Parts: sequence; C-alpha cells; structure tokens
Amino acid sequence: MRHGMHRGGRGFSGRGFGGRHGHDDDGGARRRRMFDSGELRLVLLKLIADEPRHGYDLIRQIEELTGGAYAPSPGVIYPTLTLLDDMGLIEALQSEGAKKLFAITDAGRTEIEANVALAERLIARLTEIGEERQRTDSASVRRAMGNLKAVLMNRLGERDLQEATLHEIVALIDEAAQKIERL
Repeated sequence: MRHGMHRGGRGFSGRGFGGRHGHDDDGGARRRRMFDSGELRLVLLKLIADEPRHGYDLIRQIEELTGGAYAPSPGVIYPTLTLLDDMGLIEALQSEGAKKLFAITDAGRTEIEANVALAERLIARLTEIGEERQRTDSASVRRAMGNLKAVLMNRLGERDLQEATLHEIVALIDEAAQKIERL
C-alpha cells in the first residue's frame, strides 16, 4: 500500500528530514521534500483534530508554522484531504459556499491517538523551521547583503581594477566575516 495508510497507526513514516532542514549529514545543501510518505496526512489530520478547517486554512496554517518557508500547494493538499475523507478519518461538514469544512471522525481521533508522538514531532519540526527562518531571514540583513553584492558586482566589473584593490576587497570581506562570527 504505497500511498495508503494502514489502519492501527502503522501508516505514518517516522523518518524526519535527514540532516537539518534540507541539509545532508555532511552539511551540504540538497533539495528535499518537506514531508516523507504519510507525514502530510498526519499533519493535516492533527490540524483538523485541533479544529475543523478548510483546505485553504490548512495551507495557511502550515505556512504560518514554517514562518513562510513552506506552503503546500493546493495540488498536494486537496488530494490528501480526499484520501483522508475516503479513509473515513475526516468528513466534510455542511458549510456556506463552495469551500468544504473538514472535521475529524472517531476513526481519525483513534489514528491521531495512535500516532500522537509522531504528530507532535512533525508540528514541532514545522515550528522549528519557522523559528529558524525568523532568526535568519531578517529583512535588514537581506538588504545589506544585497547592497554588498551590488557594490561588489559594480566594483569587480570595472576593467581597470588593480590587483591591489582586489586584495583589499577580499581582506575587507574576510574581516567582516570574522567580526560577524565573533558576535
């Protein structure tokens, strides 16, 4: 059952990101899916267990948890909600308009209870990503880095740049890096 979740709490994978937030164990960056098989289903189930939600609300809640670092696409959320509904873990409630409001069922509560530790780890992981992004994604830092890049590109693009000036630029960048590291 590749995409289906087994009853009795065995369908959700316990694997995490491997490394830290998309980095491999050697510290190198690599692109990785946000969720392993079954993890998104469990996150959605947990969020719906907390309170009935529309698909759009679930997208926004995950985006909020990650500080904007990740927002699942509707093309991922809605099929997953359909699967959870087909499995009897959630149900669509009567709501106004075209949006479906999803609530957890008794079977869904049983599934969450069987996987409470994993669900809490997944929510904590999303929250940690958001906290890390908040620490490292300051607008003023991005502005300053952009300013430095623009000045460097302009200066290094000059045809008559002296080698001594180039060495001074490198020394200034190294000095700035060392000072930031010591903060």
